[in-house]
Amino acid sequence: MKNKIFLLILITCSLIGCNDNKWLEEDPKEIITDEQTWNDPKLITSLLANYYDRLPSLHGVFNTGGMSEIDDAMWSGHWDQNGRNDFNYANDYGRFWDYSLIRDINLALENIDQYSVSLSDEQKNLFRGELRFMRAFVYFEMVKRMGGVPIVTKQLIYSGGGDPTPLQTPRSKEHEVYDFIYEELEAIKNDLKDNNESQTRANYYIALALESRAMLYAASIAKYNNLMSSPITLPGEEVGIPAAKANDYYTKSLNASKEIITSNKYELYNKNADKGENFYEMLNKKTDEVIFAKDFKTGIKTHRFAYDNIVKSLTDDNESSSSLSPSLSLVESFDYLDGSKGTLKYKDANGDYITYPNISDIFANKDARLYGTVVYAGTTFRGTPVNIQAGVAEWNGTQYVLTTGANLGDQYSDGGLWTGFDGPKDNAQDVSNTGFYMRKFVSDAAAASSRGTSAENWWPWFRLGEIYLNAAEAAFELNDASALGYINTIREIHGGFPANSLSASTLTIDKIRNERRVELAFEDHRYFDLKRWRIAHIVWDGTETNTDAVVYGLYPYRIVRPGNADDGKFLYEKTHPTRFKRPRFFRMANYYSSIADDVLNNNPKLVKNPFH
Repeated sequence: MKNKIFLLILITCSLIGCNDNKWLEEDPKEIITDEQTWNDPKLITSLLANYYDRLPSLHGVFNTGGMSEIDDAMWSGHWDQNGRNDFNYANDYGRFWDYSLIRDINLALENIDQYSVSLSDEQKNLFRGELRFMRAFVYFEMVKRMGGVPIVTKQLIYSGGGDPTPLQTPRSKEHEVYDFIYEELEAIKNDLKDNNESQTRANYYIALALESRAMLYAASIAKYNNLMSSPITLPGEEVGIPAAKANDYYTKSLNASKEIITSNKYELYNKNADKGENFYEMLNKKTDEVIFAKDFKTGIKTHRFAYDNIVKSLTDDNESSSSLSPSLSLVESFDYLDGSKGTLKYKDANGDYITYPNISDIFANKDARLYGTVVYAGTTFRGTPVNIQAGVAEWNGTQYVLTTGANLGDQYSDGGLWTGFDGPKDNAQDVSNTGFYMRKFVSDAAAASSRGTSAENWWPWFRLGEIYLNAAEAAFELNDASALGYINTIREIHGGFPANSLSASTLTIDKIRNERRVELAFEDHRYFDLKRWRIAHIVWDGTETNTDAVVYGLYPYRIVRPGNADDGKFLYEKTHPTRFKRPRFFRMANYYSSIADDVLNNNPKLVKNPFH
């Protein structure tokens, strides 16, 4: 057979003229060799882009459904996904065990060492640094969900013979994984300095940002896990970090945060005098506050977050809108600018409705980040007033009777609006069920909510706002007075609070935690924050009376009471949306996700996580 193939080649050469047998030596055009790949910076960069694109998140990267699985919103999109309103966190919730990506990164590192002969040392160090950064990022995503995992830094190659034992790596201690992440970032951060013009590829400050976050997580677990009445541990420390390590981790986090802040490489966005619009622009535009982002580009790579979540009446498409309805709990977590708690005043001490001349008055003097995060009644989006009104409240002589129109946009018998074109409407699809819409991350660009165009605003992996909050928390835990300055700065620039709105006597860990909720809402932090503080089982306790475990709404009604001073004013009614079926219930088993059975079966050296 081989002779026949060779004869065919010789005949072909005689017909087309193979000069000096060079035709037989030509590289195949459809195959790129390892030598070609690892000596071509463009090809290496293309491969790195694939790995960057595979970096994981849980409720982030415009994961509309995932964002509805905590207490900041409920699902109000298509009925076929209403299970998101009727679930509790399963044993595998948040599970992440991606050794295929780890293997690809390890292989790439080995290939650079083996094949990259024409690259300069600086080029090789940069590419190695990016790969090791991504590997550290992936290990952080695994450890914060799974606890200690096997640390694998080279290819595991099966040598045959039926014995897989050499491939079976045991789990590292939880703190060993965090230590590995820190050591890797320290080792490679200087190799990334030449990348500092990029916000989408790892650079020196992005490595510090991961240090800032990861070390804060490790410190929190070391402190708060050990303050539990029954700390969550395993005998081999695959889960559980010794309390004595907390301060060292807090210090490492604070040092990394300080270096980013004092570098002046990034700045808290402060370009719009309207603080609410300023906060919205900060993420909707591509600004210098963002440290590391997943980018999108119209015509190349876009997303449909605006398509899924734009205000009902403003959609550019004929399907989908308002898949997320933000919760009353989230809205009330934004405090008033005078420093009082953000609880909305819709009834007085006697239980009577409080009436407002304008539909938006109930939200007056709130933290400006509320406007930048949520669309509420009386505001605009894309320069157009939203049409949020649940119904009318008609006085029957003794009390108000609340009624809602059968259809969005219906008029009442007095000729005025009954129910707005944007609802809210209970038990409905593609319209707010809570009285609130998403603003944060919903692009206001032309046609951004159409399937044909979609949106290109980016997703922030890290931004300076988080770094200020990381610094404040770490400093507070270390009794470092600088905590106050960090928290007041972000409250002033992003929230519109007066300068020095908090004092040393009013700054508490609960204040810092609430600042994280309002500043970082929908940015994939809250689920992991509550876990690392070991309060998730308290906040989401599964009870019907818990305003965080249950998503509530607040509906505005126009008052119909001719001859009375309240006629034409507005009142609000707290609601429990019908589509939200079950309170969030976080169990002890959810602090660490279960390891899949096939993974356990393939590696007997692995131990199960607690409660699994």
